[in-house]
Amino acid sequence: MISSLKFTELGEDYFSRVTTQELKNSHLIHINKDLQASLEIKLSNEELRAVCSGEEKFEKVEPIASVYAGHQFGYFVPQLGDGRSCLIGEIKGYELSLKGAGTTPFSRGADGRAVLRSSIREYLCSIAMEGLNIATTKCLAIVASDSDVYREHVESGSIVTRVFESNIRFGHFEFFAANGQTENVKKLADFVLEHYYPQLKGKNCYLNLFKKIVQTTASMIAGWQAQGFAHGVMNTDNMSILGLTIDYGPFSFMENYNPSFICNHSDNQGRYSFERQPGVALWNLERLADSLKNLIREANLKDALAEYQPTLIKEYSALMRRKFGLLKNIEGDSELINDFLELLYINKKDYHRSMRQLTSLEGQTLGANFNSWFKRYYERVEKEDEKANERNKLMNSVNPKYVLRNYLAEVAIRKAEDLNDYEEIDTLFNLLKSPFENHEGFEAYDNEAPDWAQNLELSCSS
Repeated sequence: MISSLKFTELGEDYFSRVTTQELKNSHLIHINKDLQASLEIKLSNEELRAVCSGEEKFEKVEPIASVYAGHQFGYFVPQLGDGRSCLIGEIKGYELSLKGAGTTPFSRGADGRAVLRSSIREYLCSIAMEGLNIATTKCLAIVASDSDVYREHVESGSIVTRVFESNIRFGHFEFFAANGQTENVKKLADFVLEHYYPQLKGKNCYLNLFKKIVQTTASMIAGWQAQGFAHGVMNTDNMSILGLTIDYGPFSFMENYNPSFICNHSDNQGRYSFERQPGVALWNLERLADSLKNLIREANLKDALAEYQPTLIKEYSALMRRKFGLLKNIEGDSELINDFLELLYINKKDYHRSMRQLTSLEGQTLGANFNSWFKRYYERVEKEDEKANERNKLMNSVNPKYVLRNYLAEVAIRKAEDLNDYEEIDTLFNLLKSPFENHEGFEAYDNEAPDWAQNLELSCSS
């Protein structure tokens, strides 16, 4: 059932063995029971707590932290690595990682810890993204503690147990390429092909691998843009070779529609604003391409990169057409969609609530400024062959009723930190797990942010 980590097959150029550091009076505050069952982890809650707090090894597997480099806000940092996370084992093809279990050789002077607020946010956003059908890492459990962790102020230490098929990032390739270790770049590429993309092995395998990474990255970004998700720190070391959303820091789901939305208050230049995410992802892929030049001809790399934009547009357009219930492809549809988004921006309307309302053709409540647009929309919808209830069902399967609004996360965090009350985490977890459904009695969780939460700021500090 549980095996040692296959990543160790690469050798100790790629990782260091680490010792996890215990938290004071650690206790489980939430478990993803469905994930636990699917992974067939048959541990008692106490045994799971001991593993997820780093107090006990997972089937005697020695934890490791991997080394990588990365471009952070556009500037290359030659050595980064797992500074506060470690891989602790593998089960059913998935790696388990503790985030916040103490220092590693790559901590760069930091304490290697995570705080409760960031752990709760990552835990909830992982299930939210999964519920929205966007590729993501998953989380198995959160452990809280009485340990003090020093950030802007003293906070309580926490560990979140993450689950993913692979922890390998663009930055892993960048590290060895920057150090001129071309054989290690090839060895890493061969490892990725062997374990994650065996169907690509054979002639032109490295080019096909890069094309696959371009495609999965474009698909991920299309999901982000359609569902109003802003990552906040799209450094190359936060980009997955499997196209997974990883490293949830100052993320945010956009509320009032604003293409220039910046969720990370330390992003002073707006490098990672919502509208720039597609371009940043392409720039990051170009940096990965730079690292693969010894394996793939430069002309072929450029051809592969040229597939990013068409893939992104195709997948984003398909998602947006579903959100608007436009099953037929008719000239003028793109203009209709873009005009609606422009009206949302001008009138400062909530993106998710406004999109969800499109199924209510009996009468719109967005205001008189939308009357002309809705007249055009009604006329366009009449050209569809699908019955209204079937079309609405399709639209409601891609327009979520529930998203992880910052104020919802903040309420759960405050209850957990101030009152040791974890019920709100469970409530949000269940709503976000199936965000397209109408959960009777929980309609208030679809409300826009109250006044006190209008200016919540998020930082990389966690």
